[in-house]
Amino acid sequence: MTAQELEVKQKQEVAEKEDVRPGRYYQPDVDIFEDEGRLLIHADMPGAAAERISVELRDGVLTVKGEVDLAAYDGLTPMYAEFNVGHYLRRFRLPTEDAYEAEKVAARFESGVLEVALPKSERSRPRRIEVRAG
Repeated sequence: MTAQELEVKQKQEVAEKEDVRPGRYYQPDVDIFEDEGRLLIHADMPGAAAERISVELRDGVLTVKGEVDLAAYDGLTPMYAEFNVGHYLRRFRLPTEDAYEAEKVAARFESGVLEVALPKSERSRPRRIEVRAG
């Protein structure tokens, strides 16, 4: 086992302050995958409930947000904590506004992981070009 495996990764707090919402917001860790037909984003949001997750695509920016019920932590004194308690917020600028079909974006939340699937538009999908001889 290496020392790297034992180091605690610190959560990154969202740099943009959102004064209209109480509590801290952290950037959820994400994995992003792509295939010929879609872009998939997996965001870790432990402690959030599905009904408190929102996904929005506006002006070429995908915003994912998850809120944690902070009342569950009232009165508790941490003995040891690697998990910073707070809400989640992450924004992704998409390459072009028409690269994905906004009306077909789908999201599901299971076991603390949000999955967002962005289907590629026909225009941005790879296509085979026939090469003719002579």
